[in-house]
Amino acid sequence: MPDIRGSLRRQSLLVALVCVVCDAALFTLRGSLGESGWRGWAVLLGGIAVNAALAGAARHSGWVALAHALLFAGAPLLLCTCQGYVVGNNAGILIAGYRAGAWLRPKPAVLALLALLLGVTAGCIEGGGRTAADWRLTAISVSVSGLLPWLVGRYTTARRAYIADLEREADERRQHEEEAVKRAVLEERTTIARDLHDVISHHVSAIGVHAGAARLGLPEGAEPVRKSLGAVESASRSAMADLRRLLDLLHAETHAGQPGLDNLDELVETVRAAGLPTRLTLRGEPRELPGSLDVALYRIVQEALTNALRHGEGPVEVELNHGRTEVVLTVTNGLRPDRGTHDEHAHRGLAGIRQRVTLFGGQVSYGEAGGHWQLRTTFPVEST
Repeated sequence: MPDIRGSLRRQSLLVALVCVVCDAALFTLRGSLGESGWRGWAVLLGGIAVNAALAGAARHSGWVALAHALLFAGAPLLLCTCQGYVVGNNAGILIAGYRAGAWLRPKPAVLALLALLLGVTAGCIEGGGRTAADWRLTAISVSVSGLLPWLVGRYTTARRAYIADLEREADERRQHEEEAVKRAVLEERTTIARDLHDVISHHVSAIGVHAGAARLGLPEGAEPVRKSLGAVESASRSAMADLRRLLDLLHAETHAGQPGLDNLDELVETVRAAGLPTRLTLRGEPRELPGSLDVALYRIVQEALTNALRHGEGPVEVELNHGRTEVVLTVTNGLRPDRGTHDEHAHRGLAGIRQRVTLFGGQVSYGEAGGHWQLRTTFPVEST
């Protein structure tokens, strides 16, 4: 708003200056300052003063209009009527009428209009000549000099208010439309979350419960089946945890996102609860990683532990090493190659891991090391 106010102020100064120059020049050319003496100078200086007041604040428009009306009515009394219709604010009174109609409230605006009409009428009658002799010419002069500028000002104000109302209605309509879209999206998200909860959560929970019950009911010596059921139970718990996070996102109840390295302890505890000894080791100074890389590391550990649950024969070691220029994740377990179905499942999981690593420009190696199978992934990071 400061720029608009400054522009209006400069325009008011320019209008006032033009009125001062034009009215002073017109009065000087048509009047006779020498013959009128001090009266002519009084009218000239009064015209300059009231025209200069047109540059004042809009809230004073009523008083400025009154001053113009008084000068318009008083100039013929000060000057000899034989000089004809000569005043010092012919142009200024038009601008004063416009400002009064445009900027004042209804009641002050009407009072200013009445003052202008009376002042112009008095000036026309006192000035003599054909205008004073013919009431029709007087009415036309009063309408042109007093009424018409005021009406134009009121019309401008009404139009400006109408445009402002249209803009306000358009803004309100746009806000309502945006809110309606947001409500529709929220309702759809809520519906999806409810369907996921009703359809998927129930079945996944049932799978975990039945797998746990079956594992506890196994007789001694059924270790392969026990481990398979433990893997099913662990996978169902992990799926339920991820599903709850997704439900939170869909419900927009929390800002919970995808799981990351901060959730590794929970993941390791889940695997331990399934019966597979697991140890997590953190080395180096932890740093803040990009969110996508943080999630990728978590998913790689999750995939490796899932494979260990399905086919592992010994404790699992998870080591995360934060270096200066790279992050190294190593997962070691007692996985034995039996050249059976194990290779198919393990290599399918390894293919997914390779895709994640390649996406971030990292490296992956997988093979036997000291009687154990080891997965090693390396991700380059910016040095700190």
